[in-house]
Amino acid sequence: MKTINPFENVLKGLKKTTEQLGLDKNWFKKLSTPDKVIERQLNIKLDNGQDKSFHGYRVQFNNARGPYKGGIRYHPQANLDEVKTLALLMAVKCAVANIPMGGGKGGITVNPKELSAGEIERLSRAWVRGFYEDIGPQKDIPAPDVYTNPQIMTWMVDEYSKLAGQYTPAAFTGKPLDKGGSEAREFSTSMGGFYAVRELTKKLGLKPEKTRVAVQGFGNVGYHAAQILHEHGYKIIAVSDSKGGILVEDGFTPEHVMRVKKEKGVLVGAYCEGSVCDVIDHKKITNEELLELDCEILIPAALENQLTAANAEKIKAKAVVELANGPTTPEADQILRQRGIKIVPDVLANSGGVVVSYFEWLQNLKNEHWPEKDILDKLEKIIIKEFNNIWLISETKNVDLRTAAFMLGIGRIIEAEKKPR
Repeated sequence: MKTINPFENVLKGLKKTTEQLGLDKNWFKKLSTPDKVIERQLNIKLDNGQDKSFHGYRVQFNNARGPYKGGIRYHPQANLDEVKTLALLMAVKCAVANIPMGGGKGGITVNPKELSAGEIERLSRAWVRGFYEDIGPQKDIPAPDVYTNPQIMTWMVDEYSKLAGQYTPAAFTGKPLDKGGSEAREFSTSMGGFYAVRELTKKLGLKPEKTRVAVQGFGNVGYHAAQILHEHGYKIIAVSDSKGGILVEDGFTPEHVMRVKKEKGVLVGAYCEGSVCDVIDHKKITNEELLELDCEILIPAALENQLTAANAEKIKAKAVVELANGPTTPEADQILRQRGIKIVPDVLANSGGVVVSYFEWLQNLKNEHWPEKDILDKLEKIIIKEFNNIWLISETKNVDLRTAAFMLGIGRIIEAEKKPR
């Protein structure tokens, strides 16, 4: 089976967009080339006294609209193609959401599960020392990503502040609340996804109680999305994690399922009363089966490349809302479009996380702390406005929603590129 290169996938979308916008090949080359690819060897002392070197990196993609923004991941299989892809998508995502930032992504090739907390702290501080000259509140603001968290951001802010000679919380986002973090950050990606689903169902003439939703991925984003949708009257019929999923045709409460998962260590349908969880009637399904369920909304919220040429003909959902990054291959995109299945693309659907990260940065710069309600109100306005902008482009230009989103985002980047700097 041929390995799918994520960067080649996103370049196909970018090329299509530049053609739709009537741009010459020089623009495609400029937009598809990172401003900077930085790699460093990071050396730390392990708990056993041995020295060990790790590979660290940061990719910066187009700062015409503002400083670079994007996560840092700690993963043994992380590679530059993946990181370049995510950095480029982040530049487009920030432009689609119309926040003044560019795209960044980075990390360390490491299995953090093999390191102690002390070793992870030393490695995190080493990353900051290695990349200090290339990051900062007005240059590049990293955030958590795969296997990184608010505690790691706390160490990184502390190290950066030491090097800068002053406390600089705006150098990183995704921090704990008591260290300058933002309200609503934990579920901001899911909340943005909910606003997108709500707008989509309005456009499709669907009522929440008649809208069956299947969510692939029951981590932080998938769980919160399922629970928020349930609280707003949508019928959650299926969820899954890496080991498989459950189907309950009549719908269920995701919070109850999460409680039983934490209690029993497996994903089963459950009803919880106090501390007692009883299993409800459910059918065990695979992740592949979840994708092919008869439902109105399918939400991939796990890994990339889940909807492919191999299963796109079997998708029964009326629409797909991408809370994962890159869950649909270009080949599947084309098949689903031909079948009339709407796809709300990741660059809008999961942009709630970076929007609230932007709010955190603003709060830090102004030494403010905004209430959760204010943050969600601001996020809601952004998602609604840009969803409708994308929908309008899709209808007037007769293109799918992903192409429309890229046309909106790339158009804004080019507009910024043309301005004197």
